[in-house]
Amino acid sequence: MASSSPAHLMEEGRSSRDTTQGQPATSGYQAEHSEAGICSTILAFFSWILVILFFPFSLLWCVKIVTEYERVVILRLGRVVGGRAKGPGLFFILPCLDELKKVDLRTVVYDVPPQEILTKDSVTVTVDAVLYFRIFQPILSVTNVTNAPHSTWLLAQTTLRNVLGTKSLQELLSHREQISQEMLNILDKATDPWGVRVERVEVKDVRLPKQLQRAMAAEAEASREARAKVIAAEGEQNASRGLKEAANIMNRSKGAMQLRYLQTLTSVAGEKNHTIMFPLPLDLLNRLFDTLGAPRS
Repeated sequence: MASSSPAHLMEEGRSSRDTTQGQPATSGYQAEHSEAGICSTILAFFSWILVILFFPFSLLWCVKIVTEYERVVILRLGRVVGGRAKGPGLFFILPCLDELKKVDLRTVVYDVPPQEILTKDSVTVTVDAVLYFRIFQPILSVTNVTNAPHSTWLLAQTTLRNVLGTKSLQELLSHREQISQEMLNILDKATDPWGVRVERVEVKDVRLPKQLQRAMAAEAEASREARAKVIAAEGEQNASRGLKEAANIMNRSKGAMQLRYLQTLTSVAGEKNHTIMFPLPLDLLNRLFDTLGAPRS
């Protein structure tokens, strides 16, 4: 007779114990399910009897109307009836057994309250946003989450803080569209099991502290002054080059300077001035002295 090892015996005992434990669990679940089905049938039968006894007054509680933009999830003894939402239009329910959960399918707009956020470069800013979403699967919005709109609103607040906390102030001010698209992707993926579809997320306003605003204004003013000085220096440089070229051209002709003086005198005299200071060139004075024979000083 072959002997069995202790390990082999332990494995056989464990497998036999699992088998014996699994059979009662399965049969117990089936029995519970069948008992629930029998109880539901009995209660539905008594509910129909009440509807028939109090007809037509019972129609006031049994017939419901749902508008075009709404759907109703019917829970009969805690279970979803029909596997889908009802509506729009008329539908019939059983009194005392059915519970109605109305779901609005229209797009909902929520203002995300201002959030104080510390950016990547350690700047504290206050940011608020607006959120557009709608429910596309009523059953999931009822069975998977307690309050789908409120949960989406709270998730938008945390997502706004988490996303903007990884951005610098410059990215926050200049890349709003990419930030909004990133938040939209995160929210839409997170709310999909809730039957909610996020359609749009927009960052409305970014408020900076007063001290930071003054510092940025001073920095911008200093930058503008620096650019103005650079432009003025370039203008002076170009003007000096033009004057140098003009001086070289006038130096080639002896009468060019006198003609320039006369032109300047004509332009000054046209402004109705009573006193005109007109410099005389030394060459002209020397020639005048030579003509008169006067000694030169």
